[in-house]
Amino acid sequence: MRDLQSIKQRFGIIGNHPGLNRALDIAVQVASTDLSVLITGESGTGKEIFPQVIHSYSTRKHGQYIPVNCGAIPEGTIDSELFGHEKGAFTGATDSRKGYFEVADGGTIFLDEVAELPLSTQVRLLRVLETGEFIRVGSSKVQKTNVRVIAASNVELTVVISEGKFREDLFYRLNTVPIKIPALRERGEDIILLFRKFAADFAERYRMPPVKLTPGAQEMLLNYDWPGNVRQLKNITEQISVIESEREINEEILKRYLPDYTGIRLPAVMNRRDDKSFSSEREILYKILFDMKNDMNDLKKLVLGIIERDGSISLKEEHTDVIRNLYGSREFDIHSTRSTVTPPVEVKPRHDTPDIQDTEEIVEESLSLSEKEIELIVKALEKHNRKRKQAAKELGISERTLYRKIKEYGIKM
Repeated sequence: MRDLQSIKQRFGIIGNHPGLNRALDIAVQVASTDLSVLITGESGTGKEIFPQVIHSYSTRKHGQYIPVNCGAIPEGTIDSELFGHEKGAFTGATDSRKGYFEVADGGTIFLDEVAELPLSTQVRLLRVLETGEFIRVGSSKVQKTNVRVIAASNVELTVVISEGKFREDLFYRLNTVPIKIPALRERGEDIILLFRKFAADFAERYRMPPVKLTPGAQEMLLNYDWPGNVRQLKNITEQISVIESEREINEEILKRYLPDYTGIRLPAVMNRRDDKSFSSEREILYKILFDMKNDMNDLKKLVLGIIERDGSISLKEEHTDVIRNLYGSREFDIHSTRSTVTPPVEVKPRHDTPDIQDTEEIVEESLSLSEKEIELIVKALEKHNRKRKQAAKELGISERTLYRKIKEYGIKM
């Protein structure tokens, strides 16, 4: 852990999230090898830092390190940029030029947004990875290079492969060692640490006191989705530092910089492989309704089973309303394979009470999302003896989100 802290200080990495530490640990372990590395993660998560870490701790650290943004280079010139060209190879090629793979011989090339490469360029890249050979544009001479390739993508390459836009063999060649960078919204308290670091940096740059967050504003940062990840947080921190005269930022001020903030983060959908996984909120509601229906059917079978076993059973008067509400005047099938007509239960009313009408009561069930959510949370807590960690796992949400929901709905623990 001490080594990781020194690496974080050297490269300006802020945070202690397990996913971040795991990614950094893999980068350090693989640095001493020549294996290809594929870094994945959403845009703005800081993927560009990890190739620098790998290069700096490798035997190639004295060689060239060249980062290439594949999405920023036009398709017509990408081959020339990567592999070079000969004089007269195309209009405007007034001189021969070395490409990045030739310049970086003995070093490292970082191909950012590798999914943007044209298919023709992917073929050339695959050849370099497999044999170390390439040919300049407009030449027939095969050249050799010894370059380590690190690639990154903010999209799932398996999806791009299924669309026919990325070669599957190239994916497996690049994905020798995968590194996944967690999104900012998954990193919890790291968000607060990053805000403080950015606020201190901007305070020093613009020669002003650093901005600070109230507890309520900190909660807003933790609940926000951060679609732009660390890059968005840094941008917002700079705006607040420069624009706001108040140095203590509360919820009202912060909300001006988070226009799409809703204040509610619905339970996160977790990809599990068991029968209890939920792919949407609608499925949660459906599961609740189906469970209620199954419970009602089980109750009906239980009551009818008791009555059938003892036809002379004497029911208390207060139970008759429950029986009628369960069945009304309808017949109920105890066994799915046969139709059984159960005689109605005869209940003699007392003289001081009105006749009980054999009618069916239609109860309109509430479809309120918040009510169903409360009911599901309570069921999970009861099932796991009020242990929030296990209840949160059952619901497919984080323990922090469950704690916030308990507090929000006033659920008694």
